[in-house]
Amino acid sequence: QAQLVESGGGLVQAGGSPRLSCAASGRTFSTWTMGWFRQAPGKAREFVASSYWSGSNTNYADSVKGRFTISRDSAKNTVYLQMNALKPEDTAVYYCAAHPVFVKLLRGETDYWGQGTQVTVSS
Repeated sequence: QAQLVESGGGLVQAGGSPRLSCAASGRTFSTWTMGWFRQAPGKAREFVASSYWSGSNTNYADSVKGRFTISRDSAKNTVYLQMNALKPEDTAVYYCAAHPVFVKLLRGETDYWGQGTQVTVSS
């Protein structure tokens, strides 16, 4: 059974550059699409970024394009979300997700989610 565990959240000042990690285990993810979503208080969960496990076919939400970068370390079976130039509106619980089908991951149509990590950006 696939398991995803996020870490790296916390309280960050506006303009900060934290990195979130997602440790993946329980199966081989080499043909899967990995992604990050977020959910702000009172809002629906939204797509942030995705990438094939190989590192190709990266996609970003317009709101984070140019500031966030998704990457992975295959040796550590870990996916990262490098967040730069954080804004207060980036405050949310960030979730790692995975699915073998690219479009399903983009739509959030997956049963494979991490528990989430809170990122709070102070102004």
